[in-house]
Amino acid sequence: MLFSIIVPVYNRPDEIADLLKSLAAQSDKGFETVIVEDGSTVDCRRQCNEYADAANVKYHYKGNEGRSIARNHGMENAEGDYFIFVDSDCILPPDYIVNLRKSLSEDPADCFGGPDAAHESFSDTQKAINYSMTSFLTTGGIRGGKISMEKFTPRTFNMGFSREVYEKVGGFREMFSEDIDMSTRIRLAGFSITLFPDVAVFHKRRVDFKKFWRQVHVFGMSRITLQLLYPGSMKAVHWLPAVFVIGSVAMIIASFFKWWCILPLLLYILALWIWGIISTRSLKIGTLGVAAALVQLTGYGTGFIRAYIWKILLRHGRDVNDEIERRRGK
Repeated sequence: MLFSIIVPVYNRPDEIADLLKSLAAQSDKGFETVIVEDGSTVDCRRQCNEYADAANVKYHYKGNEGRSIARNHGMENAEGDYFIFVDSDCILPPDYIVNLRKSLSEDPADCFGGPDAAHESFSDTQKAINYSMTSFLTTGGIRGGKISMEKFTPRTFNMGFSREVYEKVGGFREMFSEDIDMSTRIRLAGFSITLFPDVAVFHKRRVDFKKFWRQVHVFGMSRITLQLLYPGSMKAVHWLPAVFVIGSVAMIIASFFKWWCILPLLLYILALWIWGIISTRSLKIGTLGVAAALVQLTGYGTGFIRAYIWKILLRHGRDVNDEIERRRGK
């Protein structure tokens, strides 16, 4: 069984070097690495050449069209039985391929994904963001945790599916939250989707809160697009950040008249702080984790509210398939 690890990259040579180093250290060498340079002005050709043999690297350069088109280009040129997708800012533990092969032999799956974690070398801010993105208190466990408020949906920082899935479902669509769209199409086509808890990656994520806010704001907006594409796909957990934003504003305003109105918000922040310290084993990271959680919830929540008003209430987002085609340049 050959795995094709497909990585789109845009102006990230240093990140690719770290990823390729981790791939070269894999104890199971039954994979190829397909790097698709998506029109970068600062390419990673040198890094790919350096690890060409150790990580079985196949390097492709194409014009800039977006990460989804780059992944599709990678699949078109891959030789593996399974396509594995990781982001350029990931590092794979040395037993990643071993654990993946073992998991597939014990529980054959058409599509699968695994969790992400923070490597010890990451900055405190990156570790805090990782805590926020993976905590049940902030995401409801929808990003690969063991406890979840909805069905597991693989994300392209750690996702794979068989060649058969690709041949039937096709490639990624160039849109925000393209991995959720892909997972939904795979599930609707009748294929199985499985979480492999032991097949984890280290994910660097954003390096500062400003970039993190922009990212999650787009996530919130894209959730509305997904609801328009797949009516009924939006669950209660997706509303929680918007409810948090509205509820927090209401509690803050009400506290000017009766101070105790803000207690629920303060208790929630206290729970985030205590659990952050326990789960990260660090007072500093746990404290930064509270800031990361507030950035995440307000960013996603305001993006969700903004898109809900514009696309659903004001009915400006009904032709989402046409919008996706326009993003592809058609």
